[in-house]
Amino acid sequence: MSKQIRVIVADDHPLYREGVARALAWSDSIEVVGEAGDGREALAMIKEMTPDVALVDHKMPVVDGIELTHAVIRDQIPTRVLILSAYNDSEFVFRALENGASGYLLKDAKRIDIIEAVRRVANGETVIPTGLAGGVAEEIRIRAQTAGPAFSERELEVLKFFAEGLSIPQVAQQLFLAPSTVKTHAQHLYEKLGVSDRAAAVAEGMRRGLLA
Repeated sequence: MSKQIRVIVADDHPLYREGVARALAWSDSIEVVGEAGDGREALAMIKEMTPDVALVDHKMPVVDGIELTHAVIRDQIPTRVLILSAYNDSEFVFRALENGASGYLLKDAKRIDIIEAVRRVANGETVIPTGLAGGVAEEIRIRAQTAGPAFSERELEVLKFFAEGLSIPQVAQQLFLAPSTVKTHAQHLYEKLGVSDRAAAVAEGMRRGLLA
């Protein structure tokens, strides 16, 4: 008998999360070893269990799917991350892959497609919905032409709040994050913009068209 693929499922909607777990249970080759309701809980499970695949929601409280993926890559955890998303947008797929995700799957995917995606990701493949592959290729071409660093959604949120005059502790309250986490996002933002403080970040962000 071949080795089972160990999977955790993370989504903040219990009914959807349980449905995905049940769908995976139909496969004899997949074992769901844990379920998480937010990104922080999921990341703790990944660090403790090191499953083969983490099937995680794109939008989750505390730590979202992209941030979780970045943390898994940063900490060199062997788990491969498959993002689940309601967003049928090539830009979101590009961001997921750019941050180290092994695949992107739409939430309306059929059970057989979810199972197949998990198997392929566990086998080292990259999974992208067929209808979005062309858009992702175009996104890569555009990014290559502009040759500028890509900003995460969270970094752009922090920049927006900075533009509204909020301090790091105030931004932390708005985003329900620890001030230290916001500080890290701000530092990444400064590095990408080539600045050293909030005021300069807002000015450079306006110059680059990052602020509407």
